[in-house]
Amino acid sequence: MGATPESVLENRRKKGGFTVMAVLGILIIAAFIISMNTGYIRLSPLDVIKTLFGWGTGKQELILFEFRLPRIVISVLVGAGLAVSGCILQGITRNALADPGILGINAGAGLTVMLFIFLFPTSAAAPVLWLPVTALVGAGLTAALICILAYKRHKGFVPTRLLLTGIAVATGIKAAMIVLTLRFDPDQYQFVATWLAGSIWGSSWKFVLALLPWIVVLLPFVFFKARVLNVLNLGDQTAVGLGTPIGKERLMLLGAAVGLAGSCVAVSGGIGFIGLIAPHLARRLVGPKHQMLLPTSALAGALLLIVADTLGRWIVQPSEVPAGLVVAVIGAPYFLYLLAHAKS
Repeated sequence: MGATPESVLENRRKKGGFTVMAVLGILIIAAFIISMNTGYIRLSPLDVIKTLFGWGTGKQELILFEFRLPRIVISVLVGAGLAVSGCILQGITRNALADPGILGINAGAGLTVMLFIFLFPTSAAAPVLWLPVTALVGAGLTAALICILAYKRHKGFVPTRLLLTGIAVATGIKAAMIVLTLRFDPDQYQFVATWLAGSIWGSSWKFVLALLPWIVVLLPFVFFKARVLNVLNLGDQTAVGLGTPIGKERLMLLGAAVGLAGSCVAVSGGIGFIGLIAPHLARRLVGPKHQMLLPTSALAGALLLIVADTLGRWIVQPSEVPAGLVVAVIGAPYFLYLLAHAKS
């Protein structure tokens, strides 16, 4: 039997999706290379190659291996994690405006990180490895609070109610964070101010090791649940009719989204809008099916953040603009556009 028109169209979409992911991968590699050459002390492409193969000077090895490479790797991991977290939240709430930053999950993680920094010096080895766990606790408690306040009997989670509740909770948490900064000494305050602006502050290999397990475990789990997200997008009644335990699946996916957002925020600071922009960009490129949408969102988020961090280090040398501010310049107008479009 010949192939049906539907199967032919599906195969074309898959090929197109794989092509998009390949192009994004190539762009990430290009941005990675450019980022290794960007900084106050410039390393030429030849210097980078020589240093990578062990032929560079001691100074070049210090700059590349101890400062730039960990920061670039962190940018890629955080961008992918935040993008997938946003994609999950948009899927389980069926709300195109859902994002871990807008819903207040990032703010909850930030508050617990600030409390942790207040109690422990950031120079200590053990506290650094505990930062993702601390942020996860704050993100989880915030997500639970938002869900409790947004839940409406007989109606469940109304998307608009969930969004507005998240914004209100985030505002309250940020107010508490401002009050907490009054208790910080100058060094702690400087660190927190940089963190809140969204600077990739965890620029060492110990932070990469602290974040990597969360990404390695949670991303494959979410990709495995792509079909469940497709079913949830059909609506609760249809999902139940297809035999999907929507309560259990939503809870597991929400936990994965919170884990990704919390662990990423712990080492990257208050970076917002990646979880909003990347899934929308991916949806325009590969369509709404999560088998393609989730990995494409991860690649798009990684590309956005590594480009934002590179631009931030290049624009005002020898100083730098936090990557979170660069992303916000793009993300804030885009959020307003989406909000206006949703109202219409």
